[in-house]
Amino acid sequence: MKELSYAVRQGAMAFLRREFITLAIFTAVMVLILALLIEPKPWVALAYFFGTLTSALAGFLGMSIATRANARTANAAIVSWARALKLAFSSGAVMGFCVVGLGLLGLTILSIFFEDIHVWLGFAFGATSVALFLRVGGGIFTKSADVGADLVGKIEKGIPEDDPRNAAVIADQVGDNVGDIAGMGSDLYESYVSALAAAMVLGVIAFQTKGMLLPLILGAIGIVASIIGVLVVRPREFEGSFEKQVSKAHATMNRGVYVSNILMIIAAYFAITGYMGNEGLNIFWALIVGLICGFLIGQVTEYFTSEHKPVLGIAKASETGPAINIMEGLFVGMLSTAIPIVLIAATTVAAFYFAGLLGIAIAAVGMLINLGMLLAMDCYGPIADNAAGIAEMAGLGKEVRARTEALDAVGNTTAALGKGFAVSSAALAALAWLATYFEVANIEIASITNVDVIAGLFIGTMMTFLFCALAMKGVSGGAFDVVKEVRRQFKEIKGLMEGEAKPDYMSCVDIATKRALKSMLLPGILVIIIPLIIGFTLGTEAVAGLLVGALLTGLLVAIMMANSGGAWDNAKKYIEAGNLGGKGSEAHKAAVIGDTVGDPFKDTAGPSLNILIKLVGKIAVIFAPLFLLFD
Repeated sequence: MKELSYAVRQGAMAFLRREFITLAIFTAVMVLILALLIEPKPWVALAYFFGTLTSALAGFLGMSIATRANARTANAAIVSWARALKLAFSSGAVMGFCVVGLGLLGLTILSIFFEDIHVWLGFAFGATSVALFLRVGGGIFTKSADVGADLVGKIEKGIPEDDPRNAAVIADQVGDNVGDIAGMGSDLYESYVSALAAAMVLGVIAFQTKGMLLPLILGAIGIVASIIGVLVVRPREFEGSFEKQVSKAHATMNRGVYVSNILMIIAAYFAITGYMGNEGLNIFWALIVGLICGFLIGQVTEYFTSEHKPVLGIAKASETGPAINIMEGLFVGMLSTAIPIVLIAATTVAAFYFAGLLGIAIAAVGMLINLGMLLAMDCYGPIADNAAGIAEMAGLGKEVRARTEALDAVGNTTAALGKGFAVSSAALAALAWLATYFEVANIEIASITNVDVIAGLFIGTMMTFLFCALAMKGVSGGAFDVVKEVRRQFKEIKGLMEGEAKPDYMSCVDIATKRALKSMLLPGILVIIIPLIIGFTLGTEAVAGLLVGALLTGLLVAIMMANSGGAWDNAKKYIEAGNLGGKGSEAHKAAVIGDTVGDPFKDTAGPSLNILIKLVGKIAVIFAPLFLLFD
C-alpha cells in the first residue's frame, strides 16, 4: 500500500510541477499585459498574481493531503467501514478549508489596502485563470488515463478495474488527484472568490464600505458553520449490504450539511440585520433564496446521479447493449437540466426583487457560503476512489474491497453534487458580472435589434461548443495514446498477463501528462482572446451579447454533461455490485462503454464550462475601459 501510494503521489506531483511551469509562463505574460494597460497600474497586475498564487497553493495543499490519505483510507477499511469513511472525509475537509480560508484571506487583505474594484477583480481573474488550466489540464489527464485503462483492461482483456497488470492503473489513480482534487479545488476556489468579489463590487456601488464588507463577514460566518458541520460527521460502526452502506454514508455526511446550513441561516440573520439596519432583511432573504436554491439543486443532482429511477433505467438499458445505454444516459442528462434551470431562474427573479443586482450576487454567495463543508464531501470522492484502487491492487480481499467500493459509489454522487453547486453558483455569479459590465461600460440596454449584439450572441454561443470540442478532443487523443501503450506492454512484456511481470506504470503517466499540457493551452487561450477581439472590433454592446450567449449555452451544456456522466458512472457501479448479471456480464460491458463516454463529460468538458462563463465576464469588466475607446 505504501509503495502504491508513493507511486501515485510522485506521478501527481510530477504532473502538477510541469503544469505549474506552463502556467507560470502564461501568468507572466498576463501580469505584463495588465501592468501596462489596466488602471490602477501596477496593482491590478499584482492582485492577479496574488490570485494565481493562492489558487495554486490551495490546489497543491489539497492534493498533497489526498495522495497521502488514499492508502491510509484503504488500510482503515481493513478494520471498519466507519474508520475509512471518517479518514477520507477528514482528508477532503483539508481541501475544503484551504479553499475558503485562502479565498477569504486574499480578498480581505486586498479590501484593507485597496478600495478600487478593479484590484479585487484582478484577484478574482487570477483565480479563474488557474482554475481554467488546472481543471482543463487535470480533466484531460485523468480521463485520458481512465478511458485508456478501461478500454484495454475491462473490455479487451476482461480483467478487473484497478488490476495491477494494467499499465494505466497508476496514471488513473494520479488522474483522480490532479483532476478531481487539484482541478476541482481550484475550480470551486474560483467559484467562491468570484461570488464574493461580485458581491463586493455591487455592494460597494449600493452601500459603499458597508456593502463591501458584508460578503466578507458572511464568508467568515460560513467558515465557522462549515467547521461545526464537519465535526458533526461522526460515522458509527456499520456493516450491511452494498446499498445500505451507500445509504448510511450519504446520511452521515448529509447530517453535516443540514447542521451547517441551519447554523448559517441563524447566524446570517443576526449578522445582516444588525450590520445593515433597515436594508438588512431584504439582503438576508436574497441570501436564503440562494442557499435554498443550492440545496435543492443538490437534491435534484443526487436524484439523477445516484441509485434512483434515472440511474436504474440506464443500468437496465445496458442489458440491450451500449447504444441504448448511451441514449438513455443522454436522455437523463438533458432531462436533468429542466429543474435546475427553473430554480436558477426563480432564484434570480426573487433575489432581484429583494435586493436588486446586489441580491443576485448575494444569492450566489448563499449557494457557496458553506463551501468548506460541501468541498469536504466533494474531495472525499477521489480519495475513496484511490483507496478502492489500492485495495484491489494490494490484494486486501473481498470484504475490504466491498467496503471501499461502497465508499467510492458515494463519492461519485458527492462529486456530482459539487459540480451541480459549482455550475449553479457560476450562473448567478456570471449574471452579477454581466450587471457589473453594464455599469463599467456605461451600457443602459443591449438590444437584440442591434446587429453587433446579435453577432456577439452567436459567437458567445459558439464558444461553449468550441471549448467542449477542444477539451473532448484532448481526452480522445490522450486515451488513444494510452491505449496504444497499454496494448504494447501486454504484447511485449513477457509474463505480464499471467502476473509474473510488472508493467511500466510511469510511461502512461508521462504520456497522459504530455497530452494534457499540450491540449489545455488552446481552449484556455481562446476563452481569453475571443472576448478581447469582439470588444476591440464590434464594441461594448457586442461583448454584452457574447456574455449572454456564453452564459445560457454554457450553463445548460454543463449541467447536462455533468449529470449524464455521473449517471453513467453509477449505473456501472450498480451492475458491478452484483445486479443485472454483475461484473463480466454483457450488461456490465455495455455500462463500461457508457461510463467511458461519460468520463470526459463529467470530469473534463462539463465542469470547465462554469469557469468559462465567469471568465468571459471578468475579462469584459477588466478591459471595458479599453473597449470604450473603440466604440
